Amino acid sequence: MDFHAIIGDEERIQAAVAGRDARFDGWVFLAVTSTRIYCRPSCPAVKPKREHQRFYPSAAAAQDAGYRACKRCRPDASPGSPAWDWRTDVCARAMRLIGEGVVDRDGAAGLASRLGYSLRQLERLLIAEVGAGPAALARAQRAQVARTLIESTDLPMGQVAFAAGFASIRAFNRVVADVFACSPTELRTKAKGRTVSGGGAITLRLAYREPFEPSNLFGHLAAAAAPGVEEWQGGAYRRTLRLPHGPGTAALRPGPGYIECRLRVADLRDVTMAVARCRRALDLDADPHAPMEALAADPALAPLVAKTPGRRVPRKADGPEYAIRAVIGQQIATASAATIAAGLAERYGEAVEDPDGGLTRLFPSPQALAEADPAHLPMPGKRKATVLALARALAEGRVDVGPGVDWAKAREDLAGVPGVGPWTIEMIAMRALGDPDAFPVKDLGVIKGARHLELGAGRALEARSQAWRPWRAYAVQYLWASSEHPTNHLPTEVKASV
Repeated sequence: MDFHAIIGDEERIQAAVAGRDARFDGWVFLAVTSTRIYCRPSCPAVKPKREHQRFYPSAAAAQDAGYRACKRCRPDASPGSPAWDWRTDVCARAMRLIGEGVVDRDGAAGLASRLGYSLRQLERLLIAEVGAGPAALARAQRAQVARTLIESTDLPMGQVAFAAGFASIRAFNRVVADVFACSPTELRTKAKGRTVSGGGAITLRLAYREPFEPSNLFGHLAAAAAPGVEEWQGGAYRRTLRLPHGPGTAALRPGPGYIECRLRVADLRDVTMAVARCRRALDLDADPHAPMEALAADPALAPLVAKTPGRRVPRKADGPEYAIRAVIGQQIATASAATIAAGLAERYGEAVEDPDGGLTRLFPSPQALAEADPAHLPMPGKRKATVLALARALAEGRVDVGPGVDWAKAREDLAGVPGVGPWTIEMIAMRALGDPDAFPVKDLGVIKGARHLELGAGRALEARSQAWRPWRAYAVQYLWASSEHPTNHLPTEVKASV
């Protein structure tokens, strides 16, 4: 499903609006010419005549056309288009980087340069695809972040403007008034039932598309947590974050219809990136229906999909960190790999203050590990050499596993690092790059799950998996879940709250 396909099918789009189909939220935005308001297709407050309907592929495009966000359905807060999560073309890569606040830090020209395009080329591509250029897209994101902070925290407005990425209070006031038809103070006054953050923390609610199955997602993150860098505490997955302007921490807790995200950052300018990384770690921008439909077409997987619909792919908030930890975890148990990662963080990672729990360190940067003493790496000699070679490649920019990278190039570059084989590449592609079609066919858990379901192994399993494309990373979650491994279950203390 994509915007152009939806718009080209008038019956489908009209049925979605008439049926208030939430599956279309984030894919397309409905604007009403008579009210100058734009909404989600599922908005319960709008039934416009067809002649008053206009459709846009992004909130930014609707705002750029002069429409303001509906105060009831809050279309700007809907999960973003899932297309940016599974595509690897330049527009998808640009959207992922904009989501991390690259335009706020480096400008639209900096974004274009990072993607290897001229600004004019990039603007033309984005306008054709999403109806707005990088500056307008970043402006819409700043407005949405601002509203979230205004309504959910007690931060002074000046700090809200700063955290949302605005260059001045004047620009902040103007954009909020344009997009929401009221002042920042009025937005805060009208907010009802908001959770006010305190003690230096910022508490937000992260939206996702239903259905949402948290068991393997949080179970895996908790089971693989490296003490000091990550932990499971009080029903939340907590971890440290390496951010552009200083360290931070995030606590992610499953709630009724949302993920509660409690952030602490050294610099408020890093809020946008911190939120983007948390969303990516939990695969919150996914459209669960697309992989479910593809996988359920296989008779062997259909019962598993029906039993636990909405599985997500557990990822890491930091791509380079996971790439190195994937090498550390070659051919050893998850717990052993986590212990080694914790030891490296204690020796080479930067210290972090955590008034809420037991987080003490950032995982070491590639630069720090590239200079590590091999004697301090508790692993076999070949794996030591691979960790150091990969750390140097990441530090020097010869390998990139960030959100703006082309996945095919990343795989090619990873394959050039001695000791990084197909299993490691596919695990990095799945959990660091976010490729929904990553498929570690030789993973022990995949092999066991496939054997249990009588799907074959090796070439036979690879051939069977072709029908699951481009959602094989989601198939992996169901294959892993066919066993009773602890990573497939939420810790008991939070089962009752989800």
